[in-house]
Amino acid sequence: MKRSYFLHLCIVLILSVSCKEQTPLTGEALLDKTIAYHDPNHSWSQFEGELTVVMETPDQSERTTQLKINLPADYFYAKATKDTSTLVYEVDKGNCNLSLNSRTELTQEEIETHRLSCERAKMYKNYYTYLYGLPMKLKDPGTHIDPVVVKKTFLGKDYLVLKATYDKAVGSDIWYFYFDPNTYAMEMYQFFKTDASGKQKDNSGEYILLTDEMLVNGIKMPKHRAWYYNKDDAYLGTDVLK
Repeated sequence: MKRSYFLHLCIVLILSVSCKEQTPLTGEALLDKTIAYHDPNHSWSQFEGELTVVMETPDQSERTTQLKINLPADYFYAKATKDTSTLVYEVDKGNCNLSLNSRTELTQEEIETHRLSCERAKMYKNYYTYLYGLPMKLKDPGTHIDPVVVKKTFLGKDYLVLKATYDKAVGSDIWYFYFDPNTYAMEMYQFFKTDASGKQKDNSGEYILLTDEMLVNGIKMPKHRAWYYNKDDAYLGTDVLK
């Protein structure tokens, strides 16, 4: 009787452990794990710091962008220098300031040539705070995390893949985020455009490979981001965090 009870107890324990191991990781659980890796102290919401980003593009000169981001103060500053032109985009609590080579009095031709506008300044604010705020930005309102985590092999490496879609007011692209299955580090992301019905257009969009990391205010940020077209793997360029 004792042996039978002992065997029964062992079977129950083995099945219990096995079930726990086989419980699928949900999208939100995976997101929490990768945020714990990249931002263990939950610093992003209070981020205040400076970044320098150098964009290397084939057959073009480098562009160096100095960024100042203060999320609590709702402040963003980008100073982009390429060749002989230096453009400044500043957004302070929704108000924008623009300049070209330290001049704020600009001709219409200069504005059009360099595409200087408050809309573009706010676009840069959203662009840089989104990309350097990942994966934490996936907690933002209007972001929908697919509950199903997919296992996928890309360029010979296995990943856990998270799918994200957005409210129409936020964006229409479909994004996929690739995480190391052991550390949960974010190592790649990919986006696709959608058609009028919201269906993914498979030959559209780009994928971005993330290599190396840089610790900025306690947050692990990608040092190199290399961009490629989804349709043919054509290389577009690399952002280097200095």
